[in-house]
Amino acid sequence: MKIGKLPEQVLVRSVIKKISHRRDEVLFGPGVGRDCAALKLAKDEIFVISSDPITGTVKDIGSHCIYITANDLAAAGAEPVAVMVTALLPPETEEKDLRGIVEDMEKTCAALDMEVIGGHTEVTDTVKQPLLSVTGVGKMKAGEALYEKKLKAGQDLVVTKWIGLEGTSIVAKERAQKLREVFAESFVRTAQNFDQYLSVLPESRIAMEHGVSVMHDITEGGVFGALWELAQGADVGLDVDLKKIPIRQETVEVCEQFGLNPYLLMSSGAMLIGTEQGEILVRKLQEAGIPGTVIGQAVEGSSRILRNGEEIRYLDRPQSDELYKIYQMEKTPASIGGE
Repeated sequence: MKIGKLPEQVLVRSVIKKISHRRDEVLFGPGVGRDCAALKLAKDEIFVISSDPITGTVKDIGSHCIYITANDLAAAGAEPVAVMVTALLPPETEEKDLRGIVEDMEKTCAALDMEVIGGHTEVTDTVKQPLLSVTGVGKMKAGEALYEKKLKAGQDLVVTKWIGLEGTSIVAKERAQKLREVFAESFVRTAQNFDQYLSVLPESRIAMEHGVSVMHDITEGGVFGALWELAQGADVGLDVDLKKIPIRQETVEVCEQFGLNPYLLMSSGAMLIGTEQGEILVRKLQEAGIPGTVIGQAVEGSSRILRNGEEIRYLDRPQSDELYKIYQMEKTPASIGGE
């Protein structure tokens, strides 16, 4: 496509006509020549806002951008309502690629009962692959906000589902051919399909119903990064059992194949929760079909201990996410098309 704003006919047929209106809060959304959207909430509700750039992958970037933003809102205890998306596209992007991104966004929004309410689309040679910047809007009852709360010493740490889900799915899609040289096709497909677990909205709702102090969606930097950020923000220590951190065997195998540390791998789909009664929350999650595991506790002081049997090590400051190593190894950017 040519550099600059999208032609009106492309914007209409491949973006605006692909987006549906489904939320009563949205008074008006995207349209030609319309640069703003309008939402209205009840008088006892408040807005919760989140913003994210999506740079780790191009495959399924449309669905990833919605899941990641919705998860940020859910981690604050909010109900996701809508997103605004800025899409910067390199000139070699074809209209079918743009249409596919928008269709993936809309499909995920429909599954999560959200709505795309606007944004901006532009073709530019300043990016080498599609770049999406997403602003999410959520709502919650006044007085329920988790952003005012912190992890406290003595509270349990719960991880939902399994770590590394997002990173495993991305690696399995971006480097599918290399994995097929080692593993069966069924293994590769299973790893790729970990993106079916990316939403943390169900566990967020359950956690809010049963009393939690804090929730943190485990994204860039993996579970180690999330643990550090949670403890640092509350000025507490940690005592975590590495063997209890839940991880799928497919993640272990994929990480071993590419020399990645799964504990530092993007993990959208897993939620880290601080709560007074971890085992009760785990039971409530399991009753809803969501795996949950108590992996340790917050403790007094500043020591952040990771136990592995008799071995003890200490948690380091967050490092660069392991996912980026697969691009550094290959020295090639992510492809535009789907698998």
